[in-house]
Amino acid sequence: MAGGVTDPLERFRLDYAPLLLRHLAQRDESGLQAAYQLGRRAMQESVGLLDVVRVHNDLFLEVLTTVRHLDEVTDLTEAASTLLIDLIASFEVAQRGFMDVQRGAQPQ
Repeated sequence: MAGGVTDPLERFRLDYAPLLLRHLAQRDESGLQAAYQLGRRAMQESVGLLDVVRVHNDLFLEVLTTVRHLDEVTDLTEAASTLLIDLIASFEVAQRGFMDVQRGAQPQ
C-alpha cells in the first residue's frame, strides 16, 4: 500500500501501477490474486468501478507508448485484460450479492 497517500483513488493508482507492470512481465497466478485483493480493497475504500477501469486504461496506454514492435501489442493487451478482469471480479461478486439480497427482499 502506498504510504502517506490519503486519497483512495490516488492510493489505488499507486498500488496498481507496479502490479500491472509486474503482471505484464511475469503473468503468474500471484499477480492475478493480488489484482483481485486490490479490487476488493478499492471497493471497500469506495473507489468506483469506472475509476478503476479509467486508472487501468490510463496506465495501460502509458505502457503501450513503450512498445517497440507492433506484435507485442496483442500479447500485452491480452495480459492486461486478464489482470483487469481479475481486478474487477470483486465488484461483480459484490453486485451479485446485492442483487440476491434485493430479490430476496421483494414480495413474492
